[in-house]
Amino acid sequence: MTMVKAHVSAHELVAGRYRLLEVFARETNRLWWYADDVAAEQPRLVAQTTLPEPADDDTARRVTARVVRTSETMRLLCPGQVAAVVDAVVEAGTLWTVTEWIDGTPLAELLGREGAFNTVRAARIGLQLLDVLQAAHDEGITHGELSPGQVFVRDSGPVVVAGFGLAGATLVPRLTAPSYASPEQARDERIGPAADMWALGALLYTMVEGRPPFRDRGRPDATLKAVDRLPLRTPLRAGTLTQAVQGLLRKNSRERLTRPVIRESLLRTLDEDTDADRRPAPVPRLRGAYAGVRLAGREPGRRVLAAGTALAVITVAAAVLAATHQLPGTGTSTARTPARPSASTAPAGRRTGGSAAPSPSATAGTPSALPAGYHRYTAPEGFSVALPDGWQRLVTSRASGAYRITFGQNGTSPTLAITHSERVGPDPVAVWQEDVEPGLMRLPGYHRVGTVRATTYQGHRAADLEWLAGTGDARVHTFGRGFLTGGGDGYSLRFTTPAATWGDAANRLALKTFLQTFRTPAG
Repeated sequence: MTMVKAHVSAHELVAGRYRLLEVFARETNRLWWYADDVAAEQPRLVAQTTLPEPADDDTARRVTARVVRTSETMRLLCPGQVAAVVDAVVEAGTLWTVTEWIDGTPLAELLGREGAFNTVRAARIGLQLLDVLQAAHDEGITHGELSPGQVFVRDSGPVVVAGFGLAGATLVPRLTAPSYASPEQARDERIGPAADMWALGALLYTMVEGRPPFRDRGRPDATLKAVDRLPLRTPLRAGTLTQAVQGLLRKNSRERLTRPVIRESLLRTLDEDTDADRRPAPVPRLRGAYAGVRLAGREPGRRVLAAGTALAVITVAAAVLAATHQLPGTGTSTARTPARPSASTAPAGRRTGGSAAPSPSATAGTPSALPAGYHRYTAPEGFSVALPDGWQRLVTSRASGAYRITFGQNGTSPTLAITHSERVGPDPVAVWQEDVEPGLMRLPGYHRVGTVRATTYQGHRAADLEWLAGTGDARVHTFGRGFLTGGGDGYSLRFTTPAATWGDAANRLALKTFLQTFRTPAG
């Protein structure tokens, strides 16, 4: 049952600057929105929480200050593991908590999509949550709102926890996720770290069993009564985690297992089974019109931010293709990569904007040694490419049948975006012209350089598109090559630099090296 309603509509502004785009998760008393910070030109996640009663100015200030202060404390204690709250606002009896973009998938969505996890995967997530909770408890902080809606699972790196500082700001007793409330919360008693340990046990139970320990009975009071009074349903799939799960879900808070005991149990599960957790990384889903904003805002350099706003108007049907063929640092390209480099025809270098454009044609052979200052990177996805020293994997975006990975240094141009899609049209020129360019044309300052050029790449049909976008110092220059490997499968490589430095020798070498050294999993 969802008590909170979206009284605001999509694209309405909250606090005069956060444009709400789409609800992506719901709990009993909370909605999570994708949003666009129109002032900072950044994507955000916004939690909409109904307060117990209209808050006066002093109450609003206390609530928002506590949320921001607590989350900042936790963010410093656990870098990269706690959602960074950038703003908290009370409007019309509603608390709006604004966080930085989290490049992950809510645990609630993963559970709904995949059902039960194996014990190794559950133990790994449980250990990461335990680390965050221990840091909080050592600092005298109780989360008090831990639930699948507050945990974001990333495709690389530890989970991210949101919701610190919200305990006590919501309806009493806790109503955001009654199925994960502890018995003491169900009785509206004072809570402490033991309540978080109960919630951890409830999350572990849900991950391995595929359902929460106490089902949602439609009314929060009925669910909370069950949490307090009904016996725990015996876990059937918990395996080596059974003792930990049952020990955390003891009604008496003083009898729950301690953190060291739980940690030992989780580690033992990981040690005893090294092969059970081989599933692909979770795939954050591109949702409708938010795809463009998400892809743009996650790109750290401001030079590529303009792309997102334009791409946000792309329809749901085109979202994945848009994601696989878009801007330099915001979209992706499609076309699966080939096997080995053979002859590749491409136009020779030419002058654009006063700079000599690097020629991407030198792909006929593989150099025996990489250029000085480069190293070969092999991705978990199977492809490989030579990257400049100091470059790293910045952003990973996934959708059903597609992914995009962006590489660079310090989050600024130049960047390389590599995209793979399993649903590409049969003509690479048409893909650029019909699927990609209509979205690009909405970008401020978009200008195609030359024509869409048919070519071959490593023995595959390919096409090149080159364009400029942005204005002033933020203007960027992008070269994109997409190619097909059969059966609707394809890859694309997109290299983006500041327009003013497009023709620099270092950038010419980078593009040449990327095209010469890129290999598909089969290559």
